[in-house]
Amino acid sequence: MLKDALLVGLGSFLGGSARYIVSKLLPLWIASPFPIATFAVNIIGCFIIGLLTALPTEGWLSTNTKLILTTGFCGGFTTFSTFMNENNALIKDGNIMMAAFYIILSLALGFAAVIMGIQLAKAI
Repeated sequence: MLKDALLVGLGSFLGGSARYIVSKLLPLWIASPFPIATFAVNIIGCFIIGLLTALPTEGWLSTNTKLILTTGFCGGFTTFSTFMNENNALIKDGNIMMAAFYIILSLALGFAAVIMGIQLAKAI
């Protein structure tokens, strides 16, 4: 388990670093009030985790490499990719209502939590 945690940590470091680089460079190339960097990272992360999840472990990626890239890199790059991958798994397993509940609740409570955090910070 410690080895796996270190592998995930390595991947997270690389993913978080990549996210930071994209967030600094993309706005230099595309000027927009739309949060293009976060949007791009989320969509790219979803594509990467979908690709890696679908690749067979045998012959393509070792279990350790898949762990570094999915849980580590994609998790550090964006948790949105993991969120979408989990919803895909719920739908594949026939849990469509659970996926819908997870999506709606995550978006609503996530947004509410951001607002509450902002309000708390203003009150301090």
